[in-house]
Amino acid sequence: MSIRDYIAGIEDELVTLRRDLHRIPEVGLHLPDTQARVLAALAGLPLEITLGRQVSSIVAVLRGTAPGDGERPVVLLRGDMDALPVAELTQEPFASTNGNMHACGHDLHMALLVGAVRALCAHRDQLAGDVIFQFQPGEEGVDGCRYMLEEGLLDAAGRRPDAAWAIHVWSAMDPCGVFSTKLGTVMASSDEFRVKVLGRGGHGSAPHRAADPVAPMAQMITATHELVTRRFDIFDPVVVTVGHVRAGTAHNVIPEYAEFHGTFRAFSDEARNRVAELLPALFTGIAEAHGVDVTFERVEQYPVTVNDEAATREVAAVVAELFGEQRHVRWEHPLSAAEDFSRILQAAPGSFIGLSACPPELDPASAPMNHSAHARFDDRVVADGATLLAELAARRLAPVAE
Repeated sequence: MSIRDYIAGIEDELVTLRRDLHRIPEVGLHLPDTQARVLAALAGLPLEITLGRQVSSIVAVLRGTAPGDGERPVVLLRGDMDALPVAELTQEPFASTNGNMHACGHDLHMALLVGAVRALCAHRDQLAGDVIFQFQPGEEGVDGCRYMLEEGLLDAAGRRPDAAWAIHVWSAMDPCGVFSTKLGTVMASSDEFRVKVLGRGGHGSAPHRAADPVAPMAQMITATHELVTRRFDIFDPVVVTVGHVRAGTAHNVIPEYAEFHGTFRAFSDEARNRVAELLPALFTGIAEAHGVDVTFERVEQYPVTVNDEAATREVAAVVAELFGEQRHVRWEHPLSAAEDFSRILQAAPGSFIGLSACPPELDPASAPMNHSAHARFDDRVVADGATLLAELAARRLAPVAE
């Protein structure tokens, strides 16, 4: 039985798993209920399973039993597990009611990875190498991948992966069932910054007797936009966004301090490093001009996500063979969102793959996007996503013909 036929036979079970997981979304690095449900789905399979010590991760290793010469290749497949602190508004019959939501589709990621696990276990006699399955918490902004790397993810099979793939579903953008790839940079880096402007408080009627931190803070925020347009190449852009601002307690009081937090994103390491250098210099200059002090803190988050060209072309070829060329699109531009699968792709050649789960009755151009409380995902794509991951691994680990 082919991998595709095997997965077709368990499709209903995978959809049930996806909906069970959708009902119990958990946020962050500690996902006990989610971890338990995934472990139940893996029970009885010929896997070497390791649970995270710091976080609720699962690493499962499958040892292929086909004979092979020389060093056995290793493939890594990733599925993230965490949800978002979003109250669901989809009205789905299996909607979450606990105040959290799988608004980014990670419930589908877990279900399709479980499908790939089961298919590859059933075909392990055709694998002349090993597979690492990475079930990861904390992708949504808390760098769960870093914790897994610290705990030895890449060496779980005894040697580092030769290839790595991950699928991410979208609730919009492309028609349902379409896979998307991009050569090279596919997603931006992301870093947080926190700025505190330290002034000297006083009466609102006498700003000359105080050192107002609010005016320089406003100028700093505005100046970030000018920095982007005047100091960076438009063909290697950066995105700076201030999302949190706080100052003062009353309308007629000049506060002691003001603060704002934001993010900056870039599509190359060079631009990322440059914005990290220029922002504090910009804020220091404005602070000095206003006679106040300023502190700048950078919180490094995710690197640029860069797809390997060969591994990405491999995805397009396998999609065309399995599902037809119309089921694959090549993105022209990267997304300015960020992903911690970037850390895996720094260590192994691989590809971050998109898969549209936009419900067919919705227009992909206007459907609610990932992270929306209204985002809906068609779980009929789970079987195809599982098939693609399993086929990519199986083909890379197939015995070499003599």
